[in-house]
Amino acid sequence: MTRSANAAGSSQVGTGIILMLLSVILSPLIDIFSKLAVETVSAGQITAGRFVVQAACMLPFVVARRRHLTLFTRQTFYHAIRGGLIAISMISFVTTLKYMAVADAIAIFFVEPIFLTILSSIFLKETIGWRRYTACAIGFGGALLIIQPSFQEVGAVAILPVITALVIAIYAMMTRALSKREDPWIMQFQTAIWGLAIVVVMLFMARDSGNDILTTIMPEGKSLLYMAGVGAMAALAGILGVYAYRAAPAATLAPLQYFEIVSATAVAWWVFGDFPDALKWAGIAIIMASGFYIIWRERRLNSRPVSDVPQASAAP
Repeated sequence: MTRSANAAGSSQVGTGIILMLLSVILSPLIDIFSKLAVETVSAGQITAGRFVVQAACMLPFVVARRRHLTLFTRQTFYHAIRGGLIAISMISFVTTLKYMAVADAIAIFFVEPIFLTILSSIFLKETIGWRRYTACAIGFGGALLIIQPSFQEVGAVAILPVITALVIAIYAMMTRALSKREDPWIMQFQTAIWGLAIVVVMLFMARDSGNDILTTIMPEGKSLLYMAGVGAMAALAGILGVYAYRAAPAATLAPLQYFEIVSATAVAWWVFGDFPDALKWAGIAIIMASGFYIIWRERRLNSRPVSDVPQASAAP
């Protein structure tokens, strides 16, 4: 009986690993489609399109889970904040992609687990020792190796992935707190609905401002397909991530999220011909090494990883 249970557990963990790998392979396609779309459509409009498609994809699952529909009205204020955070992060990151290579932007964004570690120490009162704080500092140093040449190339836009990472860390912290008492499908659906509402208000208020980040046009042809691709890939990667975290422990899956940097580099090289230089690869390696150390240290101390939130570190 014990042997059968162990085999079943191992099988579930294996399934979780496969699902997470699929999720991080698909996640860069969100950014690829965004970069293709942002050539003709504003970052705000791409974000709104993502939320429309994502909510439409999630709706059948929400309806099917009728026993959880009563949860829809709970914690609405906090879901509205989460929707606003994810909207801001998406607009910031898509704006970044208009000017920066996909792999560079994603690599800088992966300082998010570092922000999450620090914020969890401050606000969730989690015990973080000097070793993990040192790893955080080293990880920031790696990010600077990528930001510095990018800053020379594109200016202050190179800071946007850092802002995105900070916003997503706050979002992940709220998600972690809410996930203890709410259904994850309802949470994701509410995030999309509130995010859409907030972006629509932003687009309406900026309609005559001439702000190219929030310009509204009628997308046509390929642009419309690219926007649909952003939403579809976001929904699919998110669903795969949810099921991955149900099948395997977060501590097992968290290191696999860094594979997104590799898959993003490969896809961006194939589509755009972009490939990081030696200095940026050094920064990427440092960020990944610091992230792996933080995860390893958490596992060794048997503490719940600060990244124990489905898709907490996925690029927006």
